[in-house]
Parts: sequence; structure tokens; C-alpha cells
Amino acid sequence: MRRAAALLLLLVASGCANIIGRPERPPPARVPPAKPLPPRPAPAKPPPAKRTDWVARAVTANAQITPQGRFHAVRPGETGIAIARAYGVPWRDLIALNGLKDPYVLAVGQRLRLPDAQAAAARVAAMSLEERARAFSLSIDDVVTGGQPAASEAPGVRPPLAGAAAERPVPLPAITGSAPRFRWPLPGRIISGFGPKAGGRFNDGVNLKANAGEAVRAAADGVVAYAGDAIAGFGNLLLIKHAGGWVSAYAHNEALLVARGARVQAGEVIARAGQTGAVAEPQLHFELRRGRAPVDPAGVIGGR
Repeated sequence: MRRAAALLLLLVASGCANIIGRPERPPPARVPPAKPLPPRPAPAKPPPAKRTDWVARAVTANAQITPQGRFHAVRPGETGIAIARAYGVPWRDLIALNGLKDPYVLAVGQRLRLPDAQAAAARVAAMSLEERARAFSLSIDDVVTGGQPAASEAPGVRPPLAGAAAERPVPLPAITGSAPRFRWPLPGRIISGFGPKAGGRFNDGVNLKANAGEAVRAAADGVVAYAGDAIAGFGNLLLIKHAGGWVSAYAHNEALLVARGARVQAGEVIARAGQTGAVAEPQLHFELRRGRAPVDPAGVIGGR
């Protein structure tokens, strides 16, 4: 009995020793709750489109008769080509008669000499309704030829007096060299090709599928000849002149990132695609012209 009690006491003492000598386990570390991620910043909005300070306007034939001849006083937004058509005068005749120089941008208050009234009246009488209507619109062809609308006078500045020398616009930088190698301005597929369309219409370029805000890149090195929204149907439009007499056009943009007179390089971002003008979805209307003649971009660039 005593031996059993001693053995039991020995076992209890041994267990207590094991417990006392065993190192204590640290309590499990508390994991702090995950902090919520900061909200993602909204994508930066592209800068607003650079708007021109003029709007193309209809031309009313209202000649001033003086002992020196007949003159037309240029009003804001009028183009030389539209003035010529309103009076039934060939544009080239108006250029020669007034000694106009490239880029043919007129100034408000400038007086343009007109040819003989009888000859001009006969031309107007012979014009069809469609030909007369063209005198009241502005097209890409007009701008390519140099018929950019006259800029409005600055606030607080009076237009030049009759007969006074009007301020001449700054010509575009010279473009020299051979015809460039063109590239596509964005990767979207062609959704409307070059050439005749239903209803007697004709597409002078191609329309490329685009995402709103997508980068539009210059098709080749050149100089911006036009940046604005005064040409009906095209929305925010850029025209770039290139060497060899080529011109590229980029229409329906959400934002224009370059201004007239800027030199651009091939692949440089010049605009953000959008759906301004007469379109129902984001796209880019892209044209190539050699001189005044539209050329199918797919035939020039290929790859589509």
C-alpha cells in the first residue's frame, strides 16, 4: 500500500515537472484587418476641343460701288471662295485681281476688288440652284485650296477703314521634300470604305472604328493647315499638309490637340477620337488628298 502511494506520488510529481519545464506557447498573433483599398482615380478627361474664333457664314452679294470700282467688304467667317461664288466670279480670278497670296486667309474689313458687274451678273444668272447653294457652305476642298474663313476682329478692335491695308495672316511654314510614307492614324477596322454610297453620296475617305477618347496619330510628318469645327458634318476636324502636295484629314474628333501652323511628326498624337459631327458612334473619318483630288487611303497605305 505504501509502495503504491509512493509510486502514485512519484508519477504526479513527474507530470508536474514536465508541465513546469515545458515552454509556454505564445498566443496566436492577431492579424490586423485588411485596410480597404483607396478608390481608383477616375481616368483623366481629355482637354476640350480647341475651337476656332470664327464661324463660316453665308455670303451676301452686296458690292460697294466707288470711283475705283466694285468692292466687297469682308465680314467675319466669310471665305474668299464663297465670296467668289456669291458674285459668280472664278476664285482664281479673284486671287489674281486682288494679288492674294497663300494661304488666302482674309481679314475682317478687307476690301476685295470685284470684276465687271455685267459679266458677274451673267455668270450668276447662269448658275444652277445647286451651284448657288455651294456659295453658302464651306468644304474640305475649300480649306485645302486656302479658303479659310476670315477671323473675327478682336474685342475692342475696330475693323480697318475702307481702303486701309488689312492685316495679313501668317503663312504656314514651308513644306519641302518628297511625298511621305503614310500610316494609319489608329488601328480600328474600316466601317465605311472609299467611293460611292447609297443615295448618290460619295465617301472621299474611309471611316475607321474607334473608341471614344482613343489617340489619333498623324499619318505622316507635316504642318497643321486647319483645326476647327466650321465644316458642316465633320465635327472637330484637322487638316495636315504634307510634302509632295499631299493633305490628310481627320474628322469627328472629341478633342483637337494641335493648332493651325504646328509642325507634327508621323505617329504624333494630334487628337482624341469621338463622334462629333454627323455620326452616331465614335469613329474617325480619314482622308488622303493629292492636291485637291481624294485618294483611297487603303490603296495608298494598305494593310486593311
